[in-house]
Amino acid sequence: MISQKAKYALRALVALARADDSLVISDIAETQKIPRKFLEQILLDLKHHGLVHSRRGRLGGYGLLRPADQITFGQVLRLIDGPIAPLPCLSRIAYRRCEDCQDEKSCEIRRVFAAVAEASRDVLDRATIADAVAGIATDLSYETPPRTASSRS
Repeated sequence: MISQKAKYALRALVALARADDSLVISDIAETQKIPRKFLEQILLDLKHHGLVHSRRGRLGGYGLLRPADQITFGQVLRLIDGPIAPLPCLSRIAYRRCEDCQDEKSCEIRRVFAAVAEASRDVLDRATIADAVAGIATDLSYETPPRTASSRS
């Protein structure tokens, strides 16, 4: 499950992608129903990681620093929530061996969740903010590998 902060960050990025010009925090907060102080923190995080820029002054506000088709849901989730992995032993950036695991290669639980993690990463690393704005998330479905004879239906 993603955090509320990640959900707000994605909604703010979608709002910025839809805008023709910079948006002020109060407008984003109001239209996206995000608490203003929380949004300020989120936008600051996104700014520090090179996803948005800010301008001061009468025409100031926030805007995307990179094109919306170059910002993936996976990037944003990792930035806000950390690794996209259901088990610590499946994390690519914060690997940690499970304390109760005897052997990762023969772990039945790890095998199942490895498929879950791979499918999630595949979709999230292909889905961009531009895709969300365009409403084409249905084109991002994960292609499941063929089932083996030992697989159940």
